[in-house]
Amino acid sequence: MILAFDTYYFENQAKTVCIQFNNWNSKETTKVYEETLTGISDYIPGEFYKRELPCILSLLKKINLDNCYAIIIDGFVFLDDNKKLGLGGHLYKSLKNNIPVIGVAKNDFKNINTHKTSIVRGNSKKALHITAIGMDVNIAAKKIKEMHGEFRFPDLLKKVDSLGRENLTN
Repeated sequence: MILAFDTYYFENQAKTVCIQFNNWNSKETTKVYEETLTGISDYIPGEFYKRELPCILSLLKKINLDNCYAIIIDGFVFLDDNKKLGLGGHLYKSLKNNIPVIGVAKNDFKNINTHKTSIVRGNSKKALHITAIGMDVNIAAKKIKEMHGEFRFPDLLKKVDSLGRENLTN
């Protein structure tokens, strides 16, 4: 199974959603998990992982990871060419380096060049920026490119994004 996560912030709360699916080219999810936490700390530039990682780890406690072979996050695994860990890298370490983590970002991060690759899907002219740990970044990029959907963003990643935005109470 593959898991994809996204977290949305409102007031001092965070809603984290995870979708589970079987294969890279799956059209449908097999399960959806979600959790809303309160008391979320403010964003600190350069330390985003401190805000989002606890949300992901909390939701992961509800998921049996025995058959998980990859986790996709919205963001970066590394933040520079010296492999300074971003959210994905910290998640990988929290999982004792057992499950590869792939970062998929819509916006480029100029501090990283050598451990990132960009892909274009469908007819889009805008790239997705891929980073990975526990898996070669080029293989990770190929897997994201193979995901179902004809547009820039794979259908299932669009789904986790939209599920996270549903029913937010402000």
